[in-house]
Amino acid sequence: MKKTELFSAFRVMLAPMAGFSDSSFRSVCMGSGADACISEMISAKALRLGDKKSPLLMRFTEAERPFGIQLFGSDPDDIAYGAEYAEKNFSPDFIDINMGCPAPKITGSGAGSKLMTDPVLAGEIVAAAVSAATVPVSCKIRAGYHESNADSFSEVLQRNGASCIYVHGRTRDRMYSPPVDLGIIRRVKEAVSIPVLGNGDITSAEDALRMMRETSCDGVMVGRGSLGDPFLFGRIKATINDLPVPALPSVEEKISVLMRQAKASAEEKGERPAMREMRKQAVYYFKGLSGAASLRADCVRLETLSDLEALCGRALDADRSGSTEI
Repeated sequence: MKKTELFSAFRVMLAPMAGFSDSSFRSVCMGSGADACISEMISAKALRLGDKKSPLLMRFTEAERPFGIQLFGSDPDDIAYGAEYAEKNFSPDFIDINMGCPAPKITGSGAGSKLMTDPVLAGEIVAAAVSAATVPVSCKIRAGYHESNADSFSEVLQRNGASCIYVHGRTRDRMYSPPVDLGIIRRVKEAVSIPVLGNGDITSAEDALRMMRETSCDGVMVGRGSLGDPFLFGRIKATINDLPVPALPSVEEKISVLMRQAKASAEEKGERPAMREMRKQAVYYFKGLSGAASLRADCVRLETLSDLEALCGRALDADRSGSTEI
């Protein structure tokens, strides 16, 4: 099988999001229709220096396959080490290289989207990962750093062995606003022959369909739009395949998935550490529900599963009573 064939089957993926896309959330999204998912980003340099926390971010379950481990760094040797380590110890389906993160702490080290200012180095990094791993390598990029250069940049990545490219349609300077530039995603698709997935501003099935139609990209990668709404993947899959679209989830369905995610997180990380991380996830699940203002305010005090169960009970009671508070 050609390495690109794996990615050809991906129509809608969960984007890697630091602090959000852990194993519990990835499992929920895969169960809701996502075709593949990727780990939170992992420092290849820290891994090479023996950091003990980095390997923990590589863990995943079989329910999360096809699964990719995402590395970031600015040294080809670090990336090569990370790719080999990840494949040997965790057997992911592919390795992803982060070349799109806009965070100053990442770009300040020359990694993330800063690599888009140095296509030669970026190409060397891809080549190093491809040589070190037998699984395919993909790259997550932006439209550019200061200016859009994703099309020519992607050609360099493909020449050095990348098997798939995910394009967030904003430059690093634009961070997460204004609206995503669909034109640069289209130009990337025209510039390379490997699969290209578009990313940015997808909060509905209609957004995904529009991106695919206007850019001819092979699929979409969904990030923030899935927070509190993993059901979005199912709606997108149905829409792009011209199938009946599932109804929006009921409050009971949202609460059920939230609790399932929280319990899985607690089993993996321990109850209290997991619940501190679930505070920000719960905020998204409660958004738009009756009594949401009070519920979301109380999320900051979550310490145990029982605390979350109590909040969920309040959400269900408010829904049944027809409360209009938001």
